[in-house]
Amino acid sequence: MILVDGEASGCVPATDSTVLRGDGVFEALRTSDGVPFALEEHLDRLERSAHAMALSLVDRERLRSWVGQAAEPHGDAMVRILVTRGDDVSNGRTIVLSLPLPEVPDPFTILPHRAPWHPAGRPWELAGVKTLSYAPNVAASRVAEQAGYSDALLISDDDTILEGPTFCIGWLVEGRFETPSLDLGVLASITRAQAIELTRSLGVGVVEGRFHLDRLESATDVIAMSTVKQVTQVRRCGGLEPETTDFTDRLRRAFEALANGSTS
Repeated sequence: MILVDGEASGCVPATDSTVLRGDGVFEALRTSDGVPFALEEHLDRLERSAHAMALSLVDRERLRSWVGQAAEPHGDAMVRILVTRGDDVSNGRTIVLSLPLPEVPDPFTILPHRAPWHPAGRPWELAGVKTLSYAPNVAASRVAEQAGYSDALLISDDDTILEGPTFCIGWLVEGRFETPSLDLGVLASITRAQAIELTRSLGVGVVEGRFHLDRLESATDVIAMSTVKQVTQVRRCGGLEPETTDFTDRLRRAFEALANGSTS
């Protein structure tokens, strides 16, 4: 199912801003039995991204309707919303499409990779914005895959842990769950926010901050968090193979219960 401005279509003009310059923003959300998970949170973030990019959005009611049309026939799927600047003919486009859920590699392994394009705490107007210009992140993933890993872990020039190309990261140290803070310019991941709240509900403290890569040497339960991965254990990070406690399974079960029971 592909909708372009609400009409069933598989065509986007080659003159569209996304084709020529990757000039647009997006969201990706899961559906369970055709019901979108955390739709309002995703639409809130889409609004923030569009505002940062000076893009116009159609009204939210139409966005909800188009997401519902794309999601309903496909049960468990991935729905993507793309907002473009359009071209000389169209002053912006909204593309909504549903795709099969990608498989998450098992075991899931990551390779630390320096990311000079990442703000890493430097002021930048697009820090944390979900733009469609993902070439540097995709390149990092490709380097990791060629080295035999599932994906990359982006780090700064001074080895500060940032995020994955399409996921956030967290881990346990001394009984606390640690995760890079949003002021580093990492994505304000909806999955991350929900996992943090669930972690607290499990009686585990949460610390958001700036952490050097060597922090993972004393960590257990290293976890990747995203719409696709939800809560996924990291089996290997570079040369490290972090141990796992029952925390990972507890958090995974709590998240799955939340996602499968949501109707928002």
